[in-house]
Amino acid sequence: MGPAAGLAALLAVLALGAGDPAGAAARGDTFSALTSVARALAPERRLLGLLRRYLRGEEARLRDLTRFYDKVLSLHEDSATPVSNPLLAFTLIKRLQSDWRNVVHSLEASENIRALKDGYEKVEQDLPAFEDVEGAARALMRLQDVYMLNVKGLARGVFQRVVGSAVTDLYSPRRLFSLTADDCFQVGKVAYDMGDYYHAIPWLEEAVSLFRGSYGEWKTEDEASLEDALDHLAFAYFQAGNVSCALSLSREFLLYSPDNKRMARNVLKYEKLLAESPNQVVAEAVIQRPNVPHLQTRDIYEGLCQTLGSQPTHYQIPSLYCSYETNSSPYLLLQPVRKEVIHLEPYVVLFHDFVSDVEAQKIRGLAEPWLSSVEAGGATAFIYANFSVPVVKNAALFWWNLHRSGEGDGDTLHAGCPVLVGDKWVANKWIHEYGQEFRRPCSSSPKD
Repeated sequence: MGPAAGLAALLAVLALGAGDPAGAAARGDTFSALTSVARALAPERRLLGLLRRYLRGEEARLRDLTRFYDKVLSLHEDSATPVSNPLLAFTLIKRLQSDWRNVVHSLEASENIRALKDGYEKVEQDLPAFEDVEGAARALMRLQDVYMLNVKGLARGVFQRVVGSAVTDLYSPRRLFSLTADDCFQVGKVAYDMGDYYHAIPWLEEAVSLFRGSYGEWKTEDEASLEDALDHLAFAYFQAGNVSCALSLSREFLLYSPDNKRMARNVLKYEKLLAESPNQVVAEAVIQRPNVPHLQTRDIYEGLCQTLGSQPTHYQIPSLYCSYETNSSPYLLLQPVRKEVIHLEPYVVLFHDFVSDVEAQKIRGLAEPWLSSVEAGGATAFIYANFSVPVVKNAALFWWNLHRSGEGDGDTLHAGCPVLVGDKWVANKWIHEYGQEFRRPCSSSPKD
């Protein structure tokens, strides 16, 4: 925070519509950026076109098979059909000798699926890799942590913070989009593979619950099954120290797959452990949440992200005010800048409508062809000053990050809260201390 190499005395952050404020983003966050997601829509539209053509081909093939089936069935259902009729005798023999062979060995089905596979291979290079799925899953877990989101709610498509018995709706989407059992399993497995059982267990529990409810149904797109979810959840509980839950889930697994020798050995192992330590049934280990990234101020940061921080409202402190500013500039007489004082120490102000929509679009266009706005989350949290500022489109957030003496102001330490819904882009403008001696002269007090 010091004046290394004469760094900035002033800092302005311009919200261009609404990702995290500029800075080194966690790798997982880059995979969940909406611009990347938007780009992924194009190859999926191509895949939809391929699948549509495949379905039309299959529908035509099935209609023809149905026609053949109905024709033959009608002959068998008619008890008056004279077998002695030489025409019927000929067609029966022909059907059994060649027609059925042609139906069973028809190349139409294989040609349809081959066309679908060929089309997929052409699109495959533009599709996300598995590390993208891992990154998106980690981003979900980060949102889960920062905003204390309930996993069951997320699986239903709602964004709710649950603290004890209190449930708070953070965001109400216009259209609910629920996750499947396989979706929940994949998120849980990413955490499981990292040894993060704090996150793995609730996601795998939700996967098990959803798989149980749809057991026996076959979904082409799913990779996992109820057995997979039970297997991973049982071992996650064991690794977390909950042997009794691991035993119960392993026994349930054997109901569906009784010949699985590995799981049978696990059951014997868990039973032995519980017999040797019966107190473990009631005294299970508490799963600790991993501190990633290792932030000493994590709890404060997340608390500020969950609320607007501890800053008082304007009517409680008159020194926090809004005003129109011209700075004695003739260019601003007709359209003065709208200034809102957010905080005094450190001094933080928000300039509303700092740029127009057209200007913001031009700036955004230099980076990406199109960007949307934040619907929930994305605030800027000042950790040590204990307040946060929500995203305001086209506004500039301004603060001094150096004292008048040139020493760094530690209270301006800040971090961007993850965007819950929407997309946030910012532009930074640094105003260096050198050359500003007459605009902001030094003070005799080191605290100024």
